[in-house]
Formats: sequence, C-alpha cells, structure tokens
Amino acid sequence: MKNTTMADILELSVAERILLVEDIWDSIAEAPETLPLTAAQKEELNRRLAAYHQDPSAGSPWHEVVARIKSRS
Repeated sequence: MKNTTMADILELSVAERILLVEDIWDSIAEAPETLPLTAAQKEELNRRLAAYHQDPSAGSPWHEVVARIKSRS
C-alpha cells in the first residue's frame, strides 16, 4: 500500500476527497462482519424485533416511508 499522508489527501479537490471517502466506505460495507455490534446495538435490535413480533401491523412498508419523506420536501 502506498503511504499517503493527510497532506496528500488535502491536496485533492473536494470532489476527489468525496470519491475517496465513498470508496473507503464501500470497502468497509463489503465486509459488515468486521464491524461487530455493541451490546447496546444488539439490545436495541432485539427490542425492535420483539415489538415487531408483538404487533407487525404497527410498522409501515418501505414505499410508504419513502413517500412520506419525499412529501415533506
């Protein structure tokens, strides 16, 4: 791996730095198992799953959520 310094990165244009960050993020997202959940995150997921199992109708389908968000702007 090439040794790139922060000074090298800051010489890039904003657009180039955004692309770099996107590339780095994509490489992390390809291996989600390398980012283990914290105990608090696991508890929250379990709480939400239990709430869903208690009342599956309480949620909204994704297309409705997106439509509500788009209607606000």
